[in-house]
Amino acid sequence: MFLSSLWTSTVGQLLKLKRWVSVSSKRNQNVATTSEPRKLGTPSSSVREYHRKKKKCPNGHTLCSNWKLRVHKRCPTRHYDLGNIRCLALEKVAESLELPCKYQIFGCHDIVPYYSKLEHEKNCQFRPYNCPCAGPEYHVIGNIRYLVMHLMNDHKVDVHDGCTFNHIYIQSNPQEVENATWMPMIFNCFDRQFCLHFEAVHLGMAPVYMAFLRFMGDETEARKFRYSIEVGSNGRKQIWQGVPRSIRDSHREVMDNQDGFIISRALAHFFSGGDRQQLKLDLAGRIWKEQ
Repeated sequence: MFLSSLWTSTVGQLLKLKRWVSVSSKRNQNVATTSEPRKLGTPSSSVREYHRKKKKCPNGHTLCSNWKLRVHKRCPTRHYDLGNIRCLALEKVAESLELPCKYQIFGCHDIVPYYSKLEHEKNCQFRPYNCPCAGPEYHVIGNIRYLVMHLMNDHKVDVHDGCTFNHIYIQSNPQEVENATWMPMIFNCFDRQFCLHFEAVHLGMAPVYMAFLRFMGDETEARKFRYSIEVGSNGRKQIWQGVPRSIRDSHREVMDNQDGFIISRALAHFFSGGDRQQLKLDLAGRIWKEQ
């Protein structure tokens, strides 16, 4: 009788949760995409636990595999040692749950089975982007429109219209600079936004400058574009052509891949006048869309 009551109660809770998810999803179907970051909702503990295998003790008490570890593999009700008995009936009931994506507030209205919810959210095209500025202190997230406003208002980033650029990077006493990051610039081009980065870094033991372009959007769309960067002086020229990286890829990942325009500091100082007293590097480039 006790086990029957426990089973009835557990199934009842699952069905109640399923009805709640259905009602919640209908209420949020008309939620508009926001341009401001919002605190992302996390599923309730009960929903989270249903992503895991369901276990039961010899007396039929059920719990998920994660809670099995938390209670040190002993049934919290009767204190029996828990084996690896799966509660297949409960798993079957849980499989019928369908849940809204947690990025619904950013425009995703997909309703997915609970067992594929985590995978869906990992790759959801509506998941927010991170601030493209370098450094662990920048934890701002949001859609592209919000991030552009954030970069302009909080980082005072310059925004330019057009698909060509020509910018001079200046640094006094460059030989004393080990690592440095210049504030990125944003370019509005093809109704999209691109970030131009410039860094003083070391590749192994070699000090270099590195410039690269990042696309403010997904990788699939980033691959539709190309860009070039060139620098030259005294009859010499160095050119780089590449594909902008999506800001889905972290700043550090792009640097580690060396996926950008790299120039040795010695050559950069030569292009700047050769006296090593000041970096004055004139970078020119353009962005275009592949046909």
